[in-house]
Amino acid sequence: MAVGVGVIGAGTVGGGVIELLLGNTDQIADNTGAGVVLKHVADLNTAALADYDLTGVTVSNDAMKLIEDPEVQVVCELIGGEQPAKKFILAAMAAGKHVVTANKMLLAKAGPELTAAAVAAGVELRFEAAVGGTIPIIKAIRESLSANHIHAVYGILNGTCNYILTRMQEEELEFSDVLQQAIDMGFAETPPDLDIEGHDTAHKCQILASLCYNTQVDLEQVYVEGITKIRLLDVEYADELGYDIKLLATTRKIDGEIEARVTPTLVPQEHLLASVRREFNAVYVESDFADSTFYYGRGAGKKPTASAVLSDIADIARAQGAAVQPPFRYTHQLDVRAIGLHRGRYYMRLTTQDHPGVLGKVCSTLGRHGISIASCFQHEESDNNPAHIVIMSHYALESSVVAAVEEIDRETFITEPTNVVRVLD
Repeated sequence: MAVGVGVIGAGTVGGGVIELLLGNTDQIADNTGAGVVLKHVADLNTAALADYDLTGVTVSNDAMKLIEDPEVQVVCELIGGEQPAKKFILAAMAAGKHVVTANKMLLAKAGPELTAAAVAAGVELRFEAAVGGTIPIIKAIRESLSANHIHAVYGILNGTCNYILTRMQEEELEFSDVLQQAIDMGFAETPPDLDIEGHDTAHKCQILASLCYNTQVDLEQVYVEGITKIRLLDVEYADELGYDIKLLATTRKIDGEIEARVTPTLVPQEHLLASVRREFNAVYVESDFADSTFYYGRGAGKKPTASAVLSDIADIARAQGAAVQPPFRYTHQLDVRAIGLHRGRYYMRLTTQDHPGVLGKVCSTLGRHGISIASCFQHEESDNNPAHIVIMSHYALESSVVAAVEEIDRETFITEPTNVVRVLD
């Protein structure tokens, strides 16, 4: 029996889902043995659907009409944002409809409420497309790695940030120049704050942490730091030291607590994550029996995201009559670890007046805070230009690094705030 699908929102992702449902249903049936049929499309701007041959498909500008359609068994919410998306999802589940969404913001903010509603209604809520686009990381964690204790997950999960950092490195451009070009090309959103400040990645980090450790993770407790402070100098110094800078979502279990953070990070150039360029996404997972696994692909875009949405629809169609799986399992109550407790290595770039004794004072301050220096260098600067001192630390406590840098930055010889970047262990 074929499953009827309704699509709410015919924008970039919704349009891709419509195209895929209209053009590849035979392929889906061949590969999965499950039939899926587009039955209803709802969009406020029905004129935008003129490019699709929707013969035999109900078209409306009312999402509630789609939800009430008896021919629709799976509702795809593809409008994004919190409202009215949340209202539509809850209404669909209350009506006994399975739901597929790519809405990472809503999942990160309302995961427990949506999970409770799905369980109460006995329906599926699937969201493969919400994290990493076409990368099947949700399925990998829920299915392929389900027998494993997951030690850590590191993800490059925002194509805009990775595109900017890659071009800064490859073309020796400043952050502001690449960002403006990305906006002009339509590659970055306007305004781009959600991406470059790290919040889009934080939504995905929260989802991964919740899945990996079966615990509720408060989005507000995910530490978030974007890439706006990264300068070309930092990219060049990192390269000189053998690292690339990436915006990483990191989640780990440490001493019974969850570490969940989004930060620019120096990644060793021999690491697989360093090879991820431009708008591509990747996730690196460390687990006890599967060891290290790596997932790579396009993290956004019409076709890749539509492919992920259809994978969820196909799974629902194939599993008709089987036990319904809750979207999240909150079987543990684990605290999110304070960022000050993080232990790691750090890159520090100090901008100073080129005076005698500066380095000695800096080293003395770091030492008082228990921070050991692994390496330090300063390139010769032309007259009257500020000097840049680059320090790589041994393992240190984050709170100690923060306190030391605050003390150093109060010195009169410091001409701009010290830039601190964490290093991938």
